[in-house]
Order: sequence, then structure tokens, then C-alpha cells
Amino acid sequence: MAAFSRKDRYRRRLLRSQAASWDPLRLRLRHWQQVRTWARLIREAEALWHVDVRELKRLGALELSQLLEEVPPAQRQRVNRWLRRYAVATRLQDHDSVAKRTNRPGSAH
Repeated sequence: MAAFSRKDRYRRRLLRSQAASWDPLRLRLRHWQQVRTWARLIREAEALWHVDVRELKRLGALELSQLLEEVPPAQRQRVNRWLRRYAVATRLQDHDSVAKRTNRPGSAH
């Protein structure tokens, strides 16, 4: 193979791959794989029709509450900036603003 130029090696590989792609057995296998893939995607989409939306919302709320607890206080302002850009309704509370609201002068403790 070393005697052949790079272009010749490329042409030979291309011819071999084209010959392999015209093999009737490979064509049938490729067709079967494509059909199976489409059928699986359709089956998964139909399965979503039967999902209980309340359960998805409950799981989403649990995940959101976990995330809200895990964001470090030092990063909350920057995270809030991104949440505003993404038009997300959720905002993170920083501990200072929560403390100020709960310890207002003139409020009963």
C-alpha cells in the first residue's frame, strides 16, 4: 500500500465502501435499522401521551427545590441574572435580603 499515492488509497477505500453499501444484505439490514429506529421514536412519543402530568410537575417541583438549596450563596446573584435572561420565574433568595425582611424595624419578632 505504501507504493500507492494518498489519492489512490482514498479511491480504493471509496470503491470498497460503495461496493459494501450495494450489498443486498447490508441494504436490508440498514433499512431494518432505520425502520426500527423510527418505530421506537414513535412508540416513545406515544408513551408520553399517557404520562400523568401531575406526577411530572411533582417531580419537577422536587428537583427545583433540591437545586434551590444546592446553589451556593456566593453565586446566587449571577444565577439570578441568567434566570432573568432565560425568562425563568424562579429567583434565588440571598440570606441577607431574607434577614432584612424578617428583622424590619418596628415589626414584632
